[in-house]
Amino acid sequence: MHKKTLVSTLVAFSLAGLLLGGCSSNSSKKSSSSDTKAAKVTKITAVGSTALQPLVEQAAQDYQATNKDVNLTVQGGGSGTGLSQVQQGAVQIGNSDIFAEQSSGIKAKQLVDHRVAVVGMTPVVNPTTGVTNVTMAQLRDIFTGKITNWKQVGGKDQKISVINRAQGSGTRATFKSAVLEGKKAVTSQEQDSNGTVQKLVASTPGAVSYLAFSYVNTKVKALSINNVKPTDTNVESNKWTIWSYEHMYTKGQPDKATAGFLKYMTSSKVQGDLVQKLGYISIHDMKVTKNAKNVVTK
Repeated sequence: MHKKTLVSTLVAFSLAGLLLGGCSSNSSKKSSSSDTKAAKVTKITAVGSTALQPLVEQAAQDYQATNKDVNLTVQGGGSGTGLSQVQQGAVQIGNSDIFAEQSSGIKAKQLVDHRVAVVGMTPVVNPTTGVTNVTMAQLRDIFTGKITNWKQVGGKDQKISVINRAQGSGTRATFKSAVLEGKKAVTSQEQDSNGTVQKLVASTPGAVSYLAFSYVNTKVKALSINNVKPTDTNVESNKWTIWSYEHMYTKGQPDKATAGFLKYMTSSKVQGDLVQKLGYISIHDMKVTKNAKNVVTK
């Protein structure tokens, strides 16, 4: 009788152990599955325009704060780089200051255009030049090398130091189209980002270049052209003609995660607050439109 009781007890303990082990195993599997599901994050990389970069970086930071399943990386490199990278499928978004049709080697029909803002661009000089306004013809002559001293346009007796943007820069393409009228720019040093140009103009006596409005600060002087000031209001009506759309291109229609971020870029939170705060112009405020052939219509 005693032996039977002992055997029964041992069997009971064995069964309990198996049950607990099974529960522990199932619990572990559920936990592992849950952790895997929670850890699934979609990575989105946006590369290209340095003029657009500050806006996309801040928007990405804000977006990720409430969308934990998305990891956004934003890099510069220039519009040409952005367009070629997205065309190759190396990134999800190619940021550009120009239409894909305006960039050589890009198959524009493969890309989908998402316009998220407008950027005004302005010639800027080192504040010591003594110049605040030039005519469009004078500006063209400065960048083509016909005018070489600031005294020729009412400034100091000081040599002009032209700083151009690198090939592939959307800012350069926009400036060239609006100002040079097909003429060749003077040979000069070239830089590939708005930030670098800003610092060089500020630190180089006699320097002149051009920047997106969002990069103009108190260390450089923005020039008026034909007595028209580089302001948002003047861009909106095309009274100031040096401007472009800020494009975020995708190769074909974007996936769900990328589409969500692009939708956020055109939301009232970005267009009504962030765009203006960072020196851009909302696409909703424009009173004119421009196509890839630079034809402007009201």
